[in-house]
Amino acid sequence: MVSTVRVLAALLAALALRPIPAAVPAASGGLEAGTLAAGELASGMEGTWAWPVIGPVIRGFDPPEDPYGAGHRGIDIAAAFGTVVHAPEAGVVSFAGKVGGERYVTIDHGGGVRSTCSFLSAIAIRTGDVVARGQAIGATGRGHPNATVAHLHFGVRVDGLYVDPLAFLGPPPVSGLVHLAPDLP
Repeated sequence: MVSTVRVLAALLAALALRPIPAAVPAASGGLEAGTLAAGELASGMEGTWAWPVIGPVIRGFDPPEDPYGAGHRGIDIAAAFGTVVHAPEAGVVSFAGKVGGERYVTIDHGGGVRSTCSFLSAIAIRTGDVVARGQAIGATGRGHPNATVAHLHFGVRVDGLYVDPLAFLGPPPVSGLVHLAPDLP
């Protein structure tokens, strides 16, 4: 007989978020171009945001070595095509529209912090709208071109520099990841 408590304990252990990464010194002794250390994040916002969609992170943050270099400037969260995307925190929509044929929503959260949800199939708000934490802002699309799994690309910038979005997100709600059922006989 499998205990629901044991299953949940194992799931929580597997979902444990990794710690906020420390700064990676560049060859010059400073930070890598285009990234900030966790300690430099906007005060009071670390680890408090809601997840824009609930799902596993299928590709992590990979900061570029320079502002225009290769890298992955956000995280990819697996979610079925058409899943509702929610504002991770309150703010003002600074952009809602298409870039290169793909739909994006960027929210200005104040203090130089902006989040962007990319590769959407639909947008539910407009530039200039004030949004509340958890408000529906759009729906997931297929993700990056040539993606094999539908997902949301979620990025965060502080004063124009990309940071790891996981540093801002709180723990994912377990109820969104697990269908709870009574113990099996």
